[in-house]
Amino acid sequence: MATNPIPAPEAQTSISPFGRIVGIFFSPGKTFEDIVRKPGWVLPLVLTTILSIGVSFAINQRINWREFMSQQIEKSPRAGQMSAEQKQQQIEGGAKFSPPFTYAIGLLGPILAVLIIGLVMWGAYSLLGGASTNFTTAFSITSHAFLTGLVSSPLFILVLYLKPYGTADLENPVAANLAALLPDEAAKWLVALCKSFDLFTFWTLILLAIGFAAVNPKRLKGAKAFTIAFGVWAVYVVCRVGWAFIFS
Repeated sequence: MATNPIPAPEAQTSISPFGRIVGIFFSPGKTFEDIVRKPGWVLPLVLTTILSIGVSFAINQRINWREFMSQQIEKSPRAGQMSAEQKQQQIEGGAKFSPPFTYAIGLLGPILAVLIIGLVMWGAYSLLGGASTNFTTAFSITSHAFLTGLVSSPLFILVLYLKPYGTADLENPVAANLAALLPDEAAKWLVALCKSFDLFTFWTLILLAIGFAAVNPKRLKGAKAFTIAFGVWAVYVVCRVGWAFIFS
């Protein structure tokens, strides 16, 4: 008897690297499924690094480092124990060192952040969610989740240039968190806590949860993927607030 051959399933069309950039904002589920099938991280990391360097340039253009260092020294508990000469030396040293340090952070910050968060989330989802995957996939998911910087970084630059020279708050520039509602004399631990409740942080966590859920949808169905992402964030918040409380 003649049998009809079973047609092979058509291979799913892969999304281009630029298509993934757009997809993260408009269809993250399908985009992360494609990233899991074929990991890639170069373009998102290049884009976030370019924007990060742009932020560093804007900071160095719009911040008076001598005045900034003077303010930081006066806020320090050690300020009362320092002589005027010692303060001036620290101000001059900080003003000289801050511009190149800012550029170094702009260049290396994105890849270090993606590397560390990627490792942490890879471990958390492997241990708590059973989402067994390789680090390349975890790194690719994290680098795309950090594309929220395509929105936050231009806002940061805009704030720097809209505000008068030297008046931008580097500790909370975009003010997309609850700390923006606190008075200037608020306790440091409370400021650290409120800064953690940040719109861009939550957006990134949601993207991370969607991305790692795509690794193993059966094990990470429902709210489990989000519980792990926000659980890791909660541990970080406890450590951050505790550190601020101890050293305030």
